[in-house]
Amino acid sequence: MGGAGATSSSRRPVRRRWLGGKMAAVSLRLGDLVWGKLGRYPPWPGKIVNPPKDLKKPRGKKCFFVKFFGTEDHAWIKVEQLKPYHAHKEEMIKINKGKRFQQAVDAVEEFLRRAKGKDQTSSHNSADDKNRRNSSEERSRPNSGDEKRKLSLSEGKVKKNMGEGKKRVSSGSSERGSKSPLKRAQEQSPRKRGRPPKDEKDLTVPESSTVKGMMAGPMAAFKWQPTASEPVKDADPHFHHFLLSQTDKPAVCYQAITKKLKICEEETGSTSIQAADSTAVNGSITPTDKKIGFLGLGLMGSGIVSNLLKMGHTVTVWNRTAEKCDLFIQEGARLGRTPAEVVSTCDITFACVSDPKAAKDLVLGPSGVLQGIRPGKCYVDMSTVDADTVTELAQVIVSRGGRFLEAPVSGNQQLSNDGMLVILAAGDRGLYEDCSSCFQAMGKTSFFLGEVGNAAKMMLIVNMVQGSFMATIAEGLTLAQVTGQSQQTLLDILNQGQLASIFLDQKCQNILQGNFKPDFYLKYIQKDLRLAIALGDAVNHPTPMAAAANEVYKRAKALDQSDNDMSAVYRAYIH
Repeated sequence: MGGAGATSSSRRPVRRRWLGGKMAAVSLRLGDLVWGKLGRYPPWPGKIVNPPKDLKKPRGKKCFFVKFFGTEDHAWIKVEQLKPYHAHKEEMIKINKGKRFQQAVDAVEEFLRRAKGKDQTSSHNSADDKNRRNSSEERSRPNSGDEKRKLSLSEGKVKKNMGEGKKRVSSGSSERGSKSPLKRAQEQSPRKRGRPPKDEKDLTVPESSTVKGMMAGPMAAFKWQPTASEPVKDADPHFHHFLLSQTDKPAVCYQAITKKLKICEEETGSTSIQAADSTAVNGSITPTDKKIGFLGLGLMGSGIVSNLLKMGHTVTVWNRTAEKCDLFIQEGARLGRTPAEVVSTCDITFACVSDPKAAKDLVLGPSGVLQGIRPGKCYVDMSTVDADTVTELAQVIVSRGGRFLEAPVSGNQQLSNDGMLVILAAGDRGLYEDCSSCFQAMGKTSFFLGEVGNAAKMMLIVNMVQGSFMATIAEGLTLAQVTGQSQQTLLDILNQGQLASIFLDQKCQNILQGNFKPDFYLKYIQKDLRLAIALGDAVNHPTPMAAAANEVYKRAKALDQSDNDMSAVYRAYIH
């Protein structure tokens, strides 16, 4: 295994200590099913597999390379964070109730069934080979009547067995056909229809049994040994870029292989850094050796910082409410007392705040960013603001000898947590390149759009479309309700048509369940609509759809929905 563990023919005894007591020595080897524990997140079922040839084993404690079920993730896991799958299956199922967790367990069971079926098929084929050899020998001898009858009976048994096999296949197909389309979708592997199946001999790496994007919801904090007074929360994570790299000491204990980026030039002159699929194993994110600062730990900033830390970056954090920094300090971040201090001690400082006023105050206010700017210091503003604001900030930063990049992000809290944001950047091209490993850690795709102001304009247009679409969804659901139509049926129909999307499904589910926990604050989407309308006014371009949607969000804000998710705009139609 290239140092990751023992070969398939040898075992390494491992003595491991868990919270709540000691555990006897357990032997692990290549191919074993295990429960893997990463940092503060729930134990997850996986399988010990060979690592890619070019992926070196981390130094330090002994570890194994694990492929996780129900996801496309891999990770080096320290041996003290592994438990045998079968011995602890019941224990894990009792303390983990999340939907994605259950799908992962189902994937393990499906994997076991496939492996068992392969063994039975191999055994059956061996028996058939033996029968064929015996039959051949019988035919080479002088045939008596008895011998012919025996041969006939033997062939009859084989045909009968083959017939039963066909029956079993047919029965299985019928059973699958009786399930709902959604259930079938959850149980299918990500392989697209029409493609030839992979070679069935490749059973060392389990396939995902989940549909990407089916799930939303924040990663719940988890303690390996919960107490009676502290029950485990329902962990329902999206693991594609989140679980794999979480360890106590990221720089030492793991090598993440989720993303390998490429830079591609487009005909428009813009450049995008695009992440390859998370299953890629040909490279890993190498964190920059530059010191990173981050200002603002809101819904988006928190997920971004978490991913920067997990990918091995050195990060200093500051937040207006200092208590929000505590969790990240525990994860290895350093604490900055003021924005000026963060900027002065770091090479590149990112900021992500709520609106133009907050962005200006952060830079121009007392002990602000500008006071820490010196020649060569870099400032990256990830806030969604108007082009005038970001241009003003760029000018004052550059006037002090600093370098400036705007990089607002498209996404929500869940995508931020998952490291799957879309980053729109403009300004200093060299700084954009210097931020490469950071953008890889926090996002799936990054676009460079040219001069300062372009990213702000593009971001407002994107959010204008999103906000208008959300208002239309709410309008359609309420119209269905008042005309006596099923809202759930409307969602099912939309999900089968051209409008089907993760966004549509998630926001409709929020409305149907009455769950408006913020994933993207309603007050912020209304702010973006307002700024987009102003952008249109500045160039004398009509934005009547956005203007109409903006009025509905203003109505929702008047109903005290500002701090709820944008899907709470639904309530503007029912009051």
